[in-house]
Amino acid sequence: MKRTVAREIAARLCFAVSENPTDPAMLLTQAFDEEYYDSLKTEDELYESRPDETQLKYIKRLVTGISEHSAELDGYIEKYAVGWKFNRISRTAVAIMKLAMYEVLYMPDIPDSASINEAVEMAKHYEPPETVSFINGILGSFSRGEKVESIK
Repeated sequence: MKRTVAREIAARLCFAVSENPTDPAMLLTQAFDEEYYDSLKTEDELYESRPDETQLKYIKRLVTGISEHSAELDGYIEKYAVGWKFNRISRTAVAIMKLAMYEVLYMPDIPDSASINEAVEMAKHYEPPETVSFINGILGSFSRGEKVESIK
């Protein structure tokens, strides 16, 4: 399993937490239950292989961290989605942007450009082209804006 696949699984889990507030630890336990995870193989090729220990740690870090910083990440989306009401943005787009923003802010070992590129590529599977451009614009502005803020 590549990090791209692990990232997409994490995004789906983050979406699930936002749609049905659940303890992330409980959701992760359920999602990676061997029988349950194996049942997903027939529904979606994303689940063809199980994450190894490194990937599982990465997924857990994302889901837990995004859950813990959800309000902060929502605030960044509102700040950079100029002219848009937060509740008008698709929940899928929000989950993808939160994932990239979390990586930019809290995972310095991942280049910002990689986080943003992966988010944009993932969004292409779920969103129309104009939403993908919207996501790219917000994440680019966020990355530039927050790097300037952290330097001050």
